[in-house]
Amino acid sequence: MNIIKAKDRITLENKLPEMPWFVEKFINYKLPDLSPSSLLEYVRDYEAFFSWLLGEGLSNATSFKDILLEELEKLHMDSIDNFKMFLLSRLNNPNSRVTISRKLSSIRSLFHYLSQIAEDENFYPLLKRNVMAKVEIKRTNKPKDTAAKLAGKLLEENEIIEFIEYINSGYELSVANNKQALYSYHINKIRDICIISLFLNSGLRVSEVTNLNVNDIDLKKRLAYVYRKGANDDTFKTPVYFRQEASEGLSQYLDLRQVHYKAPKKENAFFLAVANGKNSGERMSKRAIQALVIKYAKHFGKPFLTVHKLRHSFATDYYLRNDLYKTQDQLGHASPETTQIYAHLTDKTMSEAIDIRK
Repeated sequence: MNIIKAKDRITLENKLPEMPWFVEKFINYKLPDLSPSSLLEYVRDYEAFFSWLLGEGLSNATSFKDILLEELEKLHMDSIDNFKMFLLSRLNNPNSRVTISRKLSSIRSLFHYLSQIAEDENFYPLLKRNVMAKVEIKRTNKPKDTAAKLAGKLLEENEIIEFIEYINSGYELSVANNKQALYSYHINKIRDICIISLFLNSGLRVSEVTNLNVNDIDLKKRLAYVYRKGANDDTFKTPVYFRQEASEGLSQYLDLRQVHYKAPKKENAFFLAVANGKNSGERMSKRAIQALVIKYAKHFGKPFLTVHKLRHSFATDYYLRNDLYKTQDQLGHASPETTQIYAHLTDKTMSEAIDIRK
């Protein structure tokens, strides 16, 4: 099982006993079909909802575990509208509309299960009245809208090569007066180039790169074997191709991995970092990988670049050379609708191409 999924499973198991019995019943119902990470998101959404219920006095319970089904049955549409406003207008860390839609969708899934699927000993629904059935959840993530938000915020054409070249030589000049930055750069330069080149030449997710082990990389076939997001099969890793441009960086990094990062024999992680005060390397965290991308992007003059935008940059470039379904498969999208983002992103390129005369 990949590291993130294993950690989320432990967290899920620790949180479930704190939930009402009917939530645990719902999670067990979903367990065969969803990953621990997805189920943990459900539980976190329920924590937010139940916490609000208790705070508003809509339940007489003193803890989540004691919330009653009858209290859910008595909720009015006004209550749900007030919960949405609470999420939207929180002073500390207000939720985006996308997050609000996800939380409402999670609650609606629970209510649907309790009212339409789960039964008591007399074959009656556990929830007699389902207020969430009346709640309309608007789509907030249409491919065309997502493409519009991403326009101008990705690496295009030659910028992909320029960004790699900048990390290879230009960044050193940018931080010439910062001894600490220079020291870190000289130690980790080959690793960092390898990581960013892999993103830009494969479209892998940050979680997939974080979880890579040494034996997951096949340089001859140019394949990385990863656990795909959403897949609940812990026994199978999906092979994902990377371009030849990534091969050189991977090979160079492998040559110095043991020498520079002194990994213990039992450490199988592909990408390593040596934490302050330690002598041996450990698996790089997701946050560390995100931070190094932001660091180089800022000095490159594109502070809006993130790991996910590197993935989008690859996908846009890949889509121009392939079709929708090959792009969907390369990126590991569950639906071709998600991949349509890149059709919209390349509209400008296509419209310009038609005017090119021989």
